[in-house]
Amino acid sequence: MSASPPTRSALSSQSAPLCRSELDQLPHELLNRGGRRNPDVYCVEVSGTQLVVKDFSPRGALVRKTLGRWVTAREARAWQVLDGHPSVPAFRGQIDALAFAVEYRPGQRMGRKLQEVVPPDFADRLDRALEAMHARGVVHLDLRHRSNVLLGEGGDPILIDFGSALVFRPGSLVARLLLPLLARFDLRAARKWRRKLAPPAQDAGSSPGPAGSSGSGRGASRPT
Repeated sequence: MSASPPTRSALSSQSAPLCRSELDQLPHELLNRGGRRNPDVYCVEVSGTQLVVKDFSPRGALVRKTLGRWVTAREARAWQVLDGHPSVPAFRGQIDALAFAVEYRPGQRMGRKLQEVVPPDFADRLDRALEAMHARGVVHLDLRHRSNVLLGEGGDPILIDFGSALVFRPGSLVARLLLPLLARFDLRAARKWRRKLAPPAQDAGSSPGPAGSSGSGRGASRPT
């Protein structure tokens, strides 16, 4: 479009980030095309602030009027409840019934290639992040996927993509009954990453290589 992208003041986690007409004017960097029943995920920049947008508007009419609205509202609720959690990108607001935006926070996807670059206490940090998430009444349920747990620039875990998450009111009867059971899925995923990121065992008589010798294969990912 020929119109210039809109300018905005710095965005706070409580502000509505954009309206649909403004969003449509901004250049999009596509991160993931959602297919027939899933949202597109893309990055936009507003006044120097990078945002990640999940958007069902490109889907067909049936999905837009049903599944898209329900999934958007449910996931936006999880992001909103977790706003301020240090391991979760900040929620920037719901754009409309089919889209919301969150802070862009760079990180690297999980995998054995990170064994030599993760801090020694990364798995412990992940456990603490999950404990804080569960204390807010949120279970993620899809942390085994390598793109949903990132290694942040400061060595802390980043949790993203709450499309499968469930939110309970802390202290409610339903939370007391179900949250500990469902939290086991998240804790099992954390144990998986603890195993995969553990340093390889040294053979007897072998000497370890220089610390931090692996710097290739960064595989940076963006939150979704």
